[in-house]
Amino acid sequence: MSAYLIELASLMAIFSFAIVSPGADLAIVMRQSLVHGRGAAIITSFGIGASLMFHVSYTVLGLGLIISQSIYLFNIVKWCGVAYLIYIGVKALRAGQTEIDVEPGEDAGARRGQSALKAFGLGFAANALNPKAVFFFLSIFSTVVGAHTPMVAKFGYGLVMASALILWFVGVSLFMTTPRKRAAFTRASKWIDRASGMVFIALGLRLATEKAA
Repeated sequence: MSAYLIELASLMAIFSFAIVSPGADLAIVMRQSLVHGRGAAIITSFGIGASLMFHVSYTVLGLGLIISQSIYLFNIVKWCGVAYLIYIGVKALRAGQTEIDVEPGEDAGARRGQSALKAFGLGFAANALNPKAVFFFLSIFSTVVGAHTPMVAKFGYGLVMASALILWFVGVSLFMTTPRKRAAFTRASKWIDRASGMVFIALGLRLATEKAA
């Protein structure tokens, strides 16, 4: 059981940096809160979390199929994951200050109604159709999670990650939609990117020195 907790802790340590890094999901949640209200933004947050489970599902099932066919194929995927983590780490280190452009289009005070289904679908589709998410989850699961970890445990990891993601964006919906707080987050974005970049590169280098499973 302790080995699974270590895997989960490693995943969450990496994922926590990915969560707070400025990106499309963050902009969508902020825009939803400004244009349609905090309730719609919270529902959109749940849509993003559901999409994360979608990514985790095909990643776990796909890696399971690869492992069942050949451990060598799995190691190829694993090394590709290492390369991708180093790539996004270098990219994050080189990134400058990120401007969070929510483009509300109308006065934030004029709230427009939006159905729960539409708000949920917006969050799900925005994340599910993001090709970066595909590579990210394939990378961290193939590099951090052991080849022999039970599928139930892997899906459990996904549920914890989805829950953390939802909580973060709910917090964004409630507390980070004022101009002052958005400006503060924008100023901090450069240092968030640098910290996450160092984490991703360190993970990639550590895995690069390990022997293939």
